[in-house]
Amino acid sequence: MTDPLPQPALPESIAARFAGLDVSAFRGQTRVVVPAAEAHGLLAALRAEGFDLLVDVTCVDYLEYRGATRRYGLVYLLASTGGGQRLTVRVFLDDPQPAIPTVVDVWPGAEWLEREVWDMFGIRFEGHPDLRRLLMPEAFTAHPLRKDYPLQGRGERHNFPVLTRDEG
Repeated sequence: MTDPLPQPALPESIAARFAGLDVSAFRGQTRVVVPAAEAHGLLAALRAEGFDLLVDVTCVDYLEYRGATRRYGLVYLLASTGGGQRLTVRVFLDDPQPAIPTVVDVWPGAEWLEREVWDMFGIRFEGHPDLRRLLMPEAFTAHPLRKDYPLQGRGERHNFPVLTRDEG
């Protein structure tokens, strides 16, 4: 297997914004860890510097992960369509109320991505215009991709109506 083509280096104006942050690179992919309080400002600056595409917003639950000091790792995958660069921005959050400002004002397409993370992991995006369930029913009170959610559920499904092929 061959290594992928190397990515262009990040422009100095962007790299300077990462001073003092945890930055790493592997096979041409740059990753930066940002404190939650600085995340929105940095993401907005990256958008202004040419990272015009928000590829994805996802989350990792590090519960009982060896060496992990924080519970949730929120991941923003960014791309510069003009410069061909990619960037991973990570923000770590903890219980009891994991929350971060929304980036819908920076990338309008983040609305559905943030709703999915809210629905599956329970990360609240403050200032989100429509933060409600996307995949699970509104009556579902848990967040099923959290590692402390039992495989058999907590009895949430016992009162959901059963649909048959004739009714559906």
